[in-house]
Amino acid sequence: MDKSQKKLPTKPNDGEYPRKVVQCDDGETLEERGRKYAKLITSPELAAYRVIDGVEQNSGVEAQLDVPTLVETLRDQAKAVNDGNLTQAEAMLANQATSLQSLYARLTEKAFSSTQLPHFDSFMRMALRAQNQCRATLETLAALKNPPVVIAKQANVTSGPQQVNNGIAASRAREIENKQIQLSAEGNELRTNTRTPALTGRINQEMETVGKINRTEDKRR
Repeated sequence: MDKSQKKLPTKPNDGEYPRKVVQCDDGETLEERGRKYAKLITSPELAAYRVIDGVEQNSGVEAQLDVPTLVETLRDQAKAVNDGNLTQAEAMLANQATSLQSLYARLTEKAFSSTQLPHFDSFMRMALRAQNQCRATLETLAALKNPPVVIAKQANVTSGPQQVNNGIAASRAREIENKQIQLSAEGNELRTNTRTPALTGRINQEMETVGKINRTEDKRR
């Protein structure tokens, strides 16, 4: 063994490295133990590990994989996203787009090397699916890097238009604004005043009576 090579670290009672068992604390009571195991079984990082483990079977990578380290790494990546750090997600999408581009190119080569039309058609269909998925992945990456901004007018706000990054919130704001416009229109609607003719007639009658009195006084003079 080369002296420059360092021995892989091991811990007491952990067995040989790499470890192939998912670790979980037992807890002090049976109830606590049950909760911890239930939390582990339903955790997203364990689900991701199960998929990765199934994919990497017989690939040569699985043999060198330390399961507790993988689960902890997946947990750390999820926490980073929750904290707003999307570096891992952006790198993942960029690499997936590159891989899909390679898949598209290879399937296209297979199609044009085919001598039978059914084979050509099958390979080209798969190639175009890979190309379309590559495009969708790049669009997702672009949206992640530059989230769309929706300008919506907030009702009863004097500070002017507000920026809303959520399309649902913008739609809700427009709905509220439309309802308020409808209510305002109903409150300010011109209604027929059925009392106006009666009021006008009364005023005219009073003016006519005053006119008669004035003419009578003029005659006496």
